[in-house]
Amino acid sequence: MLQTNFIRDNQELTVAGLRKKHFREAESTVELLLKLDRLRRETQQELDTVLAQSNAKAKEIGGLMKQGKKEEAEAAKAETSALKERSKVLDEQLKQAESALFEELVKLPNLPHESVPEGRSAEDNVTVLEQGEKPELPAGAKPHWELIQSLGGTSGAMIDFELGTKITGAGFPVYKGKGARLQRAMISFFLDEAARAGYVEVQPPILVNADSGFGTGQLPDKEGQMYYATADDLYLIPTAEVPITNLYRDVILTENDLPVKHVGYTPCFRREAGSWGAHVRGLNRLHQFDKVEIVQICKPEASYAALDAMVEHVKSLLEKLELPFRILRLCGGDMGFTSALTYDFEVWSGAQARWLECSSVSNFESYQANRLKLRYKTEGKTQLLHTLNGSALALPRILAALLENNQQADGSVRIPAVLVPYCGFETID
Repeated sequence: MLQTNFIRDNQELTVAGLRKKHFREAESTVELLLKLDRLRRETQQELDTVLAQSNAKAKEIGGLMKQGKKEEAEAAKAETSALKERSKVLDEQLKQAESALFEELVKLPNLPHESVPEGRSAEDNVTVLEQGEKPELPAGAKPHWELIQSLGGTSGAMIDFELGTKITGAGFPVYKGKGARLQRAMISFFLDEAARAGYVEVQPPILVNADSGFGTGQLPDKEGQMYYATADDLYLIPTAEVPITNLYRDVILTENDLPVKHVGYTPCFRREAGSWGAHVRGLNRLHQFDKVEIVQICKPEASYAALDAMVEHVKSLLEKLELPFRILRLCGGDMGFTSALTYDFEVWSGAQARWLECSSVSNFESYQANRLKLRYKTEGKTQLLHTLNGSALALPRILAALLENNQQADGSVRIPAVLVPYCGFETID
């Protein structure tokens, strides 16, 4: 959430940032916010004055009574009573002004970093790096949703979409045999690599309350995209970012605590599954999927160096998996609601001949921290921290690319060398 004092001191910058994110009616919204802020501050100032006058009158009454000035004391009591009534009215007006201001503030997205390019959609994102050779596949190479039907041996298809549909519905696949083992191998590999990079592993809950969803910005912005357990007023997490970052909600850290670096594996749940067609077939888009997430909390002056380090970490994972990939800097219109700067990673899917997004790495600056009341103490003062996160990595599209890019002429699939110690086999046939 943006800070009111920042908007007040940087009105033109705020409007320009909102416009870059294609926020409608940016100027009129900022003007309304400033009007509500003035009303809040003026009401607070008047309330403080009235309370001070009431306290002074209350002290005066005792002195008048001791001096035997009963009539004057009674008059002071009447004034005190009037001041108290006025303070009640002002207190209610202040609450209404604060509520109206808060309701408008939570509608505003984070402002983009100055390096964010202009643009409305994914077509306007900027490629900052493309690395790795695209594979030359054998004749008759298949997309992964066809390839898996012939992989898995006697246990049947290594990923069973129809069985998942039977048990739950579309977008909830069942992994079997070597498919399940390969999933577990990737999760362990990603967690181990994060641990080597200094991230402390946590295993958080996968259901969160509304306060947690609000703290990281999923609520109210993405309420319709989250699965909701109505009886318990809880939400299934769309990413481990939500519970991990909320570990520090309402927390004041010290400089010695920083930076905070966590990694966690969780299943993730997202109601939106996109439109129909080949681009959402198979593992390309699911309602439930596995993901390893890295999260950092650091001082403001260190956050962009932390972002660069997180990008390098994700890059190293894709290099070790021998996957061609590219990194995109997202434009203003394609960025998330809470992000100040986001880099997307995409892997090349050989049989589909298209790029598949597999990771987003973002700096939220103080936007989430302000909602979370996440601060640190320095030189006797408290200051908001910066939060960052990234997928390291989301499994479905990584698995899709691994299967498609490594299929052999005999129909088998070669496993990247780095995963062999984790899964215990070199090929799937």
